[in-house]
Amino acid sequence: MNVSLLLIILLVGAFATYFAGDKLASKVALLFSLVALGISIALLNAYNSGANISFFKFWINKPLVSYSLTADGLSLIMLLLTSTLTPLIIYSSFGNEYKNAKSFYALILFMSFAMTGTFLASDGLLYYIFWELALIPIYFIALIWGNGEVEERKKAVVKFFIYTLAGSLFMLIAFVYLYQKAGSFMLQDLYKVELSRMEQFWIFWAFFLAYAIKIPIIPFHTWQAKVYQKAPTVGTMLLSGIMLKMGLYSVLRWQLPITPIASKTYLPILIGLGIAGVIYGSIVALRQKDLKKAHVGLIAAACYTLNIDGLRGAVLQMISHGFVVVGLFFAAEIIYRRFDTRVIAEMGGIRSQAPKFASLFMILVLASVALPTTFNFVGEFTVLYSLYQINVWFAVLGGTTIILGAYYMLKMYQQVMLGETNTKVFADVTLHETIVLVIIIAVIFFFGLYPRPINELINPSLDQILRTLNRIQ
Repeated sequence: MNVSLLLIILLVGAFATYFAGDKLASKVALLFSLVALGISIALLNAYNSGANISFFKFWINKPLVSYSLTADGLSLIMLLLTSTLTPLIIYSSFGNEYKNAKSFYALILFMSFAMTGTFLASDGLLYYIFWELALIPIYFIALIWGNGEVEERKKAVVKFFIYTLAGSLFMLIAFVYLYQKAGSFMLQDLYKVELSRMEQFWIFWAFFLAYAIKIPIIPFHTWQAKVYQKAPTVGTMLLSGIMLKMGLYSVLRWQLPITPIASKTYLPILIGLGIAGVIYGSIVALRQKDLKKAHVGLIAAACYTLNIDGLRGAVLQMISHGFVVVGLFFAAEIIYRRFDTRVIAEMGGIRSQAPKFASLFMILVLASVALPTTFNFVGEFTVLYSLYQINVWFAVLGGTTIILGAYYMLKMYQQVMLGETNTKVFADVTLHETIVLVIIIAVIFFFGLYPRPINELINPSLDQILRTLNRIQ
C-alpha cells in the first residue's frame, strides 16, 4: 500500500479547505481529516496482514536524497495518534468563531501533513524538511489567532520559533556530517555508520538540542508556558497533543540507534534531567493561576532508560498523554467559552450548574494522575518499573511526581468546579462538546484496561531499536 497517499490527502485537504471559503472551511477540514484517519486504519490493517508499507523514490542525485517513507509499528502508532486527534481537535473548535477561518483550518491540516511526514520519513534530509515545515503553521496559528495582546503573542511565538529553529540547525549539521560518512541520508545507512566515541558524542548532543527544545526538557523549556498560554486552544492541543511527540519519537528513531555509545554514557544525566523537569513542572503548577498551562511527564526519562520497558512505557505515555492533555485543554476551553476567563480565581461553583461537565472533567483529571484502569496508569507504571531497573532512586523520585500531580490537579479541580458559585451562568456541555469528551474518555479507559494491541504493534520496532543500540558493546 502506498503510504504517501496519506500525505497527499492531508496536503490536498489543506488547499481544499482554503479554497472552500470561511463558511465551509471547518466542515471540509473535518472531512479530509476523517479520510486521513480512514487511510491510517487501512495502513494498520495492511501492516498487520504482512504487507510492506513503504514508498521509495530517488529525489535528488547530488547530494543523494530519497523520497523515502516507511511505516513500521512505531511509525503507525504515531500516525494513528495524529490522525485520531486531528479530527477531534478540529471538531472541538466548532463552538468557536474564527476570523479568516479558511486559513485557520487549512493551517491545521498542513500542520498534520508535516507531522505525519516527520513520523514516516526514513531519509534524514526529508525528515528534516518535514520537521521544519511543522513549525510554520503553529507559528501563524499562535500569532494570528492567539490570546492576549498582540505584542505579547509576538514575543512568545518569536521566542518559540527562534529556539526551535536554532536547535534544528544543530540537527541539520549532524545530518550533513553523517552524510559525509555514509554517503546517504537513509536511516538504515546511518544506523550502519561506524562512528568514534568522540564523533558519537558530538552527534548525540546536536540531536539532543533539537529534541530537548521541542519536547521540552529542562533547561530548554522556557518557551513552553508562554506559548501554551498565548496560543488558541486548538494550537495548544496540536502542540501538546502531537507536536512535542515529534521530539520524543525522534529520540527513539534517530538519536539513540545512531549514537549507541553516547546514549549509554549519558544515560544517568539524561534520566536525571527528565525527572528534574517533571518535579520542577509539578512544583510550578502548584502556583499557577492560569488554567491553560501544562508540562510533560516522565516520557523523556523513559526514552533514555535504554531497556524495553522504558521504550515501551515511553510510547504508551506518548499516546495516553496525547489524549488526556487534549481532553484537559478542551475542558479548559469549554470553561473559557462560558466565563471568558482562564484565571482560576475567577471560577468556582461550576459543578452545581453543570453536573455532566463536572463528571466528565473529573474523569479526565483522574486519568491525568494515572488512576488505575486509565491509559496513563499503564504507561506510568511501565515507566517507573523501567526506572527501577536502572536505579531504585530514579523510581522513587519519579514516583513523587504522581503525588505532586494528584495534589495540584485535584486542587485545581476544587478551585474551578467547587467552592463559591460564580455570578455568571454556566450552561452544561452541548452535544458536540459531549461527543469530543466521551470519545477521549472511551479511548482512555479502553487502552487502560486492554493495552495489548498497542504493545503488539510497537514491540517489534522497539526490539529492533534495542538490537541496533546493542550492536556495539
